[in-house]
Amino acid sequence: MYAVEMKQITKQYPLVRALDRVNFSLREGEILSLLGENGAGKSTLMKILYGICKPDEGQILIRGKKVTIKNPKQAIDLGIGMVHQHFMLTPVLSVTENIVVGCEPGKGIFFDKEKAENQVQKMIDKYGFHIRASQKVSELSVGEQQKVEILKAIYRNANILILDEPTAVLTPQEVEELFRILQELKYQKKSIVIITHKLKETLAIADSVSVLRDGKMIRADVLVEGATAESLAQMMVGRNVTLGITRKSKNIGETALLVKNITLKNKDRFILKNISMEIKKGEILGIAGIEGNGQTELIECLTGICHPEQLELEKNGVPIKGGPDTFIQCGIGHIPEDRMTRGLVLNLPILDNLILGYQNRFQKKGILDKKKIKSFSNQLLDDFRIKAPNTLVKASSLSGGNQQKIVIARVFSEDPDIIIVAQPTRGVDIGAMEYIHERLLDLRDQGKAILLISADLDEVKCLSDRLMVMYDGELVSEGRPEDFTDMELGLLMTGAKGGQRHE
Repeated sequence: MYAVEMKQITKQYPLVRALDRVNFSLREGEILSLLGENGAGKSTLMKILYGICKPDEGQILIRGKKVTIKNPKQAIDLGIGMVHQHFMLTPVLSVTENIVVGCEPGKGIFFDKEKAENQVQKMIDKYGFHIRASQKVSELSVGEQQKVEILKAIYRNANILILDEPTAVLTPQEVEELFRILQELKYQKKSIVIITHKLKETLAIADSVSVLRDGKMIRADVLVEGATAESLAQMMVGRNVTLGITRKSKNIGETALLVKNITLKNKDRFILKNISMEIKKGEILGIAGIEGNGQTELIECLTGICHPEQLELEKNGVPIKGGPDTFIQCGIGHIPEDRMTRGLVLNLPILDNLILGYQNRFQKKGILDKKKIKSFSNQLLDDFRIKAPNTLVKASSLSGGNQQKIVIARVFSEDPDIIIVAQPTRGVDIGAMEYIHERLLDLRDQGKAILLISADLDEVKCLSDRLMVMYDGELVSEGRPEDFTDMELGLLMTGAKGGQRHE
């Protein structure tokens, strides 16, 4: 029996048809992976199922019964739960308070906290989660917070679960634990949709896949058994895709950026502890780590945004001091980890975003040369394969992958000597990922020095010539990527294994 059937779903936005007569189905007790490039319509389709947006045409059936879902509350009442990529939790509240909010058990007109904690703890024990109902969410790891989100949906009697990029920031151990949980939910006849770009994980956990491309359902209900990552990628993109790039540098030169003793404190707590490293010309130096262990602050120190208590920086033997403008002038490019808040001004058109921070080169006597900007932005649109009707549309109207390409195009077009790249492919599709990786490798082969910071272990292992692991504000291990197993990296990233240096 089908838990969900969506028939002839159509959604039109001003500039694009996001969904074009899409048919989608999900069986009871099935794990289905919904695949597609950025802008293919995956999120829109699931937002319609969860009541976040309304279709222009089509119908939805839940267990064979036609329904109208106008908002998330109606979706929840129908047994549909959604775990968003960015968790919807309140850090200062406890696990229990986050789970039961809006559905609190009462004692008369008062919240029965004891009853709520007992109910939640029973759920935690049932699924073998290693958390306490009374813990504050702020005390939990990313993987543990995800478990809270899943429990929140189950508490509301969800039989249909939608998970958006559930493994984006998890360690290999946490991914393994998540998959165990999903299999347990499947055996309980719950139906699960996973929106993901990680094909290896799709092969490991999903029973079937459905593939969207340009708002149309290209393949539906394809059994995973017998599929390969390459065959899935081809379905998504419509062409052969190169996966697992491992091309190493053949021309590593002298030190381009020397970093000594970065120390940063916040009140009485050390955020960064005597960080030292060197990045060489023609090399990608990768830093692996779980978010929140000092990577953001490290990037800010290396780009002039933050001024720590202690910092020594040398580019080609010359000391660097100053703010972001100084670092840009010194030939240091920066692709920030959060394109939405640090990389783009979403309400501005594409052409304005393509010159952010570099406006001076487009000025004549203090006035912007609009003709030059237009020509420049049109060229970048072509060079970096940014899918957009023109450069005058707002950045907010583009998919995540195309937004990321704007940031990358802006930085790469300036031809910096040193590039600091954070989470370059987060939330982007397999085609955009392939393109970004190839551009990074090409720049490295041109002799550029690249610092790559990523929570994606496959990415950081495939691209890096040398690898460091960061935990709790320290660089705890260094070596060649091939010297580390995924599980070993996962343990180092969580502080469960002491640091080491591989020669």
